[in-house]
Amino acid sequence: MPDNSQDTVLLIALAQMGFLTLREKIILLKNLDSADALALLSIKDIFGLIGRISRPAVWDGAAAVKAARQTVHSMRLYDISYILYTDLTYPALLREIPDAPFLLFFRGCGDILCRRSVSVVGTRSLTAEGRKAAFDFAHDAASDGCTVVSGLAFGTDTEVHKGAVAVFLGQMSDSFSEQCGRTAAVLPGGIDEVVPRSNIRLARSILESGGCLCSEYAPGTAAASWRFVQRNRIIAALSPVTVVIQAPPGSGALLTADFALEYGRDVVFHAAALCETAKCLSVQVRRQLEVKIALGEKKRAKLENTIEKYLDDGAPIIEDYADYIRYLSELPGERNCKIKDRQLPLFE
Repeated sequence: MPDNSQDTVLLIALAQMGFLTLREKIILLKNLDSADALALLSIKDIFGLIGRISRPAVWDGAAAVKAARQTVHSMRLYDISYILYTDLTYPALLREIPDAPFLLFFRGCGDILCRRSVSVVGTRSLTAEGRKAAFDFAHDAASDGCTVVSGLAFGTDTEVHKGAVAVFLGQMSDSFSEQCGRTAAVLPGGIDEVVPRSNIRLARSILESGGCLCSEYAPGTAAASWRFVQRNRIIAALSPVTVVIQAPPGSGALLTADFALEYGRDVVFHAAALCETAKCLSVQVRRQLEVKIALGEKKRAKLENTIEKYLDDGAPIIEDYADYIRYLSELPGERNCKIKDRQLPLFE
């Protein structure tokens, strides 16, 4: 649990300095011995310490430290802890990315973020086949001891978390194994405010089943639209593989896939992404995007980000969790060559 020590307040204050990079926050941490010392720094002092040319930035040291103390109080109320980037308990895979969070706030069992994991994402407008695929994949992965990572959003994320939690609910007896996996939900704002609110009960179930809620944002931080995109990079970074259940053109799930590829991780698509109802959904979404593009409400690049692009590059397809495990044991590129000719005609 966080306390009100100078060290904790300093860490929280540094985490909330959005105009600094991860490297710069670490430099400041090494050069400061207390939150009070940070409060006394001017913006010029800060840029001098980190070795960067000063640029305009709003900075009130005293106010920042006061806000950090209030955050520590909120963390105590909501039983929220944190992991520092330099801590041994910080998830190793997350530490590998260049823009890793300085602090990762969490509620529940943070240890599961360091276990064998798989990230599962997809559209909010999930079809019936997609719902079953998301639930079943997560259920089987958790049964096999995997931590299942997703974002607690409507649609795919909801079914993913439900599938993993169901393993715990179905084994609430002496036969329940601690070796079973759990699920981790990465939030686009502070953990004190579950988004969407309709998933509050699900969030509670995640915690009760030994899972965790985590975020790079301190309590009290609102879930702004751009933070959803930033949240996606953490989902991608926490696992060696990201599985996409269904994703029509422009889906945020494909942004998560892009992050995963950027970080050198694997991206695979579930067969449910290619079913007839998924194809119909993609056609419908494409038409809606074309209208919005014509009105200037959306950019054409969103329309061009489609599953076809990934399949053309040889992205693998898995049928279910058992097939996913088989995929992991195959030689690199083996499945890509095997199925590529089968994939492309589905989108003609």
